[in-house]
Amino acid sequence: MSNALNRIFNAASIAIIGASNDPAKRGNQAIRKLRADGYAGAIYPINPKAPEVLGLKAYPSVLEVEGSIDVVLVCTPAKTLPAILAQCGEKGIPGAVVLAAGFSETGPEGEAIAEATLAAAKAHNVRLVGPNTNGVFNLHNNMNMVGVQDVEPGNIGICSQSGNMMLAFVTEAKRRGGVGFSSYVGVGNQLDVTLSEYLQYFADDADTKAPVFYVEGFRDGRAFLDTCREVTQRKPVIIYKSGRTEAGQVAASSHTGSLASSFALTRGLLKQAGATVVEQSDKILSIAEGLSKLPVPMGGKVAILADGGGHATVTVDALVDAGVELASLSPATIEKLRSILPAAASCVNPVDVAGGTDDNPLISAACAEAILADQNVDILMVIGMYGGFAARFNPALLEVETETSQRMAALAEHHGKPLIVQSVYNALRTRPIEALKDAGVPVFVWPEPAVRCVSELIGYAQARRRNAASPLVRPDEPAPSGTALVDRVVNTGRDAFYEYEAKDLLATYGIKVPGQFLARCEDDLTQVSTALGDAPMAMKIVSQDILHKSDAGGVKLRVSGEPALRADYREILANARAYNPDADVHGVLIAPMAEPGVEVIIGVVHDPMFGPVLMFGLGGIFVEVMKDVSFRALPMSRADAQEMVEEIQSSKVLDGVRGGLPVDKLALVDLMMKVSQLALAHPEIKEIDLNPVILRSDGYDIADARMILNSKGH
Repeated sequence: MSNALNRIFNAASIAIIGASNDPAKRGNQAIRKLRADGYAGAIYPINPKAPEVLGLKAYPSVLEVEGSIDVVLVCTPAKTLPAILAQCGEKGIPGAVVLAAGFSETGPEGEAIAEATLAAAKAHNVRLVGPNTNGVFNLHNNMNMVGVQDVEPGNIGICSQSGNMMLAFVTEAKRRGGVGFSSYVGVGNQLDVTLSEYLQYFADDADTKAPVFYVEGFRDGRAFLDTCREVTQRKPVIIYKSGRTEAGQVAASSHTGSLASSFALTRGLLKQAGATVVEQSDKILSIAEGLSKLPVPMGGKVAILADGGGHATVTVDALVDAGVELASLSPATIEKLRSILPAAASCVNPVDVAGGTDDNPLISAACAEAILADQNVDILMVIGMYGGFAARFNPALLEVETETSQRMAALAEHHGKPLIVQSVYNALRTRPIEALKDAGVPVFVWPEPAVRCVSELIGYAQARRRNAASPLVRPDEPAPSGTALVDRVVNTGRDAFYEYEAKDLLATYGIKVPGQFLARCEDDLTQVSTALGDAPMAMKIVSQDILHKSDAGGVKLRVSGEPALRADYREILANARAYNPDADVHGVLIAPMAEPGVEVIIGVVHDPMFGPVLMFGLGGIFVEVMKDVSFRALPMSRADAQEMVEEIQSSKVLDGVRGGLPVDKLALVDLMMKVSQLALAHPEIKEIDLNPVILRSDGYDIADARMILNSKGH
């Protein structure tokens, strides 16, 4: 953990710069809130015009304070920051929380203030939270520099680029009960401290079991991914990324580039790093509650203990829709349940007690004990009206039902298995329900949120195991022949490889490419049959100025014999000249026609925030229409590549449809890994676009390959 962030969040002393006796001023409200919450540290009001503020001695500047200061809360305007930070540096203060707006978000003048502020912070070794933040709190330290009221301490951390989102979490938690927070930071403009640094703080904070991030934009995307991959081995990280439907993306020069500018890319990369990505804001807190309270399951098999058919049926449907497996109870467990429950009960999963618990809630605990002891069960869901037996049937059951809650929670802890409860009585906050919450059991009113919590918990467990077992594959030294080929292209001054050059580079990394022949003039066609045989050929224009060859009439397929080759050669050149009279035509590339199969795309793009990213998806001419693609950051693991293949919506096509043979997925994953190694070995290549790659049961053919260089090959 950064020592500066640790001292900010666990401050033993705070200076309020801009402290005021005016109750309407933030410099007054902050002091009042700290004192009201019982903050035990020293509070130093800084105001050069007042001898005291709210009965506390005030100081002209931090330099006049006798004791040490861990953090300053700056309540003064933006233009005052550089001078204040210089004084903080001289005093040895490690951090400043800056409330003021008026920086780069306001235009050139604000940008100049931002640059001067950051320069001062770096020069004087002061870390900045914000600016334009609404503050920080650490409820376990009774330090609330946000001013929000009635927040319960707990184990969920919040890092948000929206103060209103934090307020929404706090309000919902108060309404639901059983949910509390450890620390919060409003990141503001991220002028200095970045999201990855905040994530590291929450990772190291013993009071935080699950940090929640509301993110509008990353300044340090690659660092965040790297940190997240390490942190999620210790605790879950929940992320909501807003701006998922941004329009007006900058047009890219390849299929891969245009598809990469999407929320799908960010989601894929965050999931690769082990994060739990939430796409509905009203689900964030319930998922965070579940992941912060529940143990990581050993597997993903779920058992249901229900006291009625309706909610159990809804739960089963939701579990199936989420791809969650229902556990098969062992014969011993079924017999045990039959010995406990009435004859009308269903003792297979889902278990329906058929009224067997109505007059004795402890039967629920006995059933839970039998189910939790079953090795086939990883997670138990209690579904229906549990927690309301006293309210529904007999008030005299209240004590025994509360005892049942405590017993079921203890059983789940003993077996180390997650217990999730759905109860129609949750909203009434009955004593048995509150006893469950006090024991760390999440309770939901409706089955769907409970199932979503289960699904995300299983997903987190799987991601954690995947990343622990499957290391990232980093490249060896670049192949010398590959380096020589790249250097030749760079030295021509071109910004793109010709297709035959791209395929030659692929071959240097062990990637199978078809035979090819470059015809620079019509007379070269006499050599085609000797070089490639007499099979039907594909002919394509070679020009860096014509990227989409089909649109230009620059492609001919199934061409047989020299006369046809000559005729189509002339037509391709004529079409190219008509399409772009200024195009630099390098010739016509000829290759044997590929056997039919499933067309996919494999590409690499250098994202400005996350660096090199591999893309896989449905290919061919419809790739930008279907947009059925998956993304992973490079380097990646073999397990990442396998998940990419299964993640696309059309993945079942790869398994064979209408009597077709399944594609060779092992060869596909090998190809993806080799492309990733090529991309990492040659960072001067900005984009790689293999589209289509034709997959078959016996391997693949790369029908087209495109590579684009960074500016000037750097």
